[in-house]
Amino acid sequence: MVRYYCPYCNPKYQFQKESLKGNLICGLCGEDLVKKPFIKLNQIIALIAVSSLLLPLIYTFIFLIKNQINSPKNNYQANSNFIIIKRNNFIRQF
Repeated sequence: MVRYYCPYCNPKYQFQKESLKGNLICGLCGEDLVKKPFIKLNQIIALIAVSSLLLPLIYTFIFLIKNQINSPKNNYQANSNFIIIKRNNFIRQF
C-alpha cells in the first residue's frame, strides 16, 4: 500500500480525506498529501557506506576459511634436501 503524509501537520494527528476530485487531502489543513518514497537518498548512501566497510571483511573471512580447508601443500622435496645437506655438513665436521 502506498503511504501518503501531510508535510505540514503533526504525523500523530493526521487523517486522510478524499476530495471531490478523488485526490487524497489532509483532514486537518486540507493540503494535498505527498507520497512517501520507498527508498530515500540517505538510505542509499548508508547502504553504500556499510557495504564498503563490510565487503572487505567478508572477503577476508571467505579466503581465510578457504585456505584453512585447502591448506597449501608443503614442499617435502625441499625439506629433504635441506636435511641431507645438514647431515652431510655434520658428517664432514667429524
